[in-house]
Amino acid sequence: MPSPELRKEVSLLIVDDDDIDVMGLYRALEKLKVANPCFRAKDGLEALDMLRSGVVPAPSLVLLDLNMPRMNGIEFLRELRADKVLTKTVVFVLTTSKAEEDMAMAYERHIAGYMTKSAVDRDFMTAVGLLEHYWRIVELPQPYE
Repeated sequence: MPSPELRKEVSLLIVDDDDIDVMGLYRALEKLKVANPCFRAKDGLEALDMLRSGVVPAPSLVLLDLNMPRMNGIEFLRELRADKVLTKTVVFVLTTSKAEEDMAMAYERHIAGYMTKSAVDRDFMTAVGLLEHYWRIVELPQPYE
């Protein structure tokens, strides 16, 4: 395992239009003392702009809601996977949708995991802790240059 000094910092991008849900995520991250850079986009278009412009440094991990205005989560995933620089971005879906169709479409676009907000609400700190543990131990891909 690489020493902490050699490990690259992982940026977290929360893509969600619900202010209450985002505040809950921020509180959980703070409580777990997660010091990684954290960014927020309110829809897929804003998230793509932030990733493409370098506002969110790579490597990054995305927490993605599916139900958003302008560009929803599935549309965002379609664009992300078509982008040669961003295609390897690791994405976890965190959504209210329990629809099998949404889950299938998300996994077809190579997400790392699918969590429903209602399931996460029951044990929110455990879910956020799982994500924090994931990005600490898993080697995340660097974008294509």
